[in-house]
Amino acid sequence: MLKGAMHVHSTFSDGEFTLDELRDIHQSEGCSFVCMNDHAEYFDQQSVQQYAKELASRSDEKFCFVMGLEYECECRMHILGYGASAVANTKDPQEVIRHIRAQHATAVIAHPKDEFFSWIPQFETLPDGIEGWNSKYDGRYAPRPGTFVLIQRLRQRSPNLHAFYGQDLHWKKQFRGLHVMIDSNEVKPAAILAAVAAGEFYGRKEELQLPSSGILPQELLQKFGEEHARSQRRFRFFKSGKAALDRLGIRVPARLKSQLRRIF
Repeated sequence: MLKGAMHVHSTFSDGEFTLDELRDIHQSEGCSFVCMNDHAEYFDQQSVQQYAKELASRSDEKFCFVMGLEYECECRMHILGYGASAVANTKDPQEVIRHIRAQHATAVIAHPKDEFFSWIPQFETLPDGIEGWNSKYDGRYAPRPGTFVLIQRLRQRSPNLHAFYGQDLHWKKQFRGLHVMIDSNEVKPAAILAAVAAGEFYGRKEELQLPSSGILPQELLQKFGEEHARSQRRFRFFKSGKAALDRLGIRVPARLKSQLRRIF
């Protein structure tokens, strides 16, 4: 089994880490791979090819970067393309899914908003996966149970649709404890992408293991719901406090904001 991180951003788009820093910190945490998803909107076709070369140049038999992009679509829906290396000329989410698949890559809807839960099932072209837990969007403590309900609803139409688990890493002080274990011993992008496409992986946070099927016990979903609600109450409290300070013209120190990113 290989330990790695999925849905990671760098200074090539809006992340704070350079590629060299990402390699160093993830290797120090026992990772053998990182699946990159810098935002496609930051690239043209020439610069995205240079991005792919930079990833390849920092990969070896012990650690590899896996090429990928994140596409912004209508209504700010975001779709990850694991293995994708071509920018798109459309913001229609179903067209983007087809664009990703045309590259023999894996299309995953990232951190779907609650209001998308009724929209996505109407798609004629479903994605290959949904992020069941995005530890930036959902928080570090628990995902939203509704996302897993959505995944099972979609799997009735598309049984090979998988639940994904991503860090959505942008900031240096951000929580990085959500990992993915891949059923492979080859530290090569092609092998990792093949395992991702086949659902041969599971999410891991400490002792918790989350299957690619997204099928979770009802008791665990209930626990997630309670923990996520508590976390969101704390988050809203701090957010309202920041809004009050903003109205008074008081800026929250950058150091404090970075520490809050560790908490949430």
